[in-house]
Amino acid sequence: MEFYSKPGDYDPINYVPHTESHGTSELWKTFWILLGITIFDFVIYFVLGPSGVRNFIFIFFGIVKAYFIVGAFMHLKYERINLALIILVPTIFIVGLIAGLLHEGNAISQIK
Repeated sequence: MEFYSKPGDYDPINYVPHTESHGTSELWKTFWILLGITIFDFVIYFVLGPSGVRNFIFIFFGIVKAYFIVGAFMHLKYERINLALIILVPTIFIVGLIAGLLHEGNAISQIK
């Protein structure tokens, strides 16, 4: 009986394929991180009263969860920087636009 140690060599009679994870361990790691952040969000929601600090925590952890989802499940972590910038730069401008509109809307309501 011969033993084959090089990749690609195998015994056709006693061949047992090697199991490979295909990156599922990283997906499970991301799942557990997202679950932990979500549980922490629920705890914060019921412990803190309505305030700006609680809203900031929700927004911050929402952005962190979006990073993990886009990086792991949409495979953007492995793409070139140009593709990442195509997605991130317009998002930053849209967030800036929304913040500016909210500020101007508040200023107009205070003038009246």
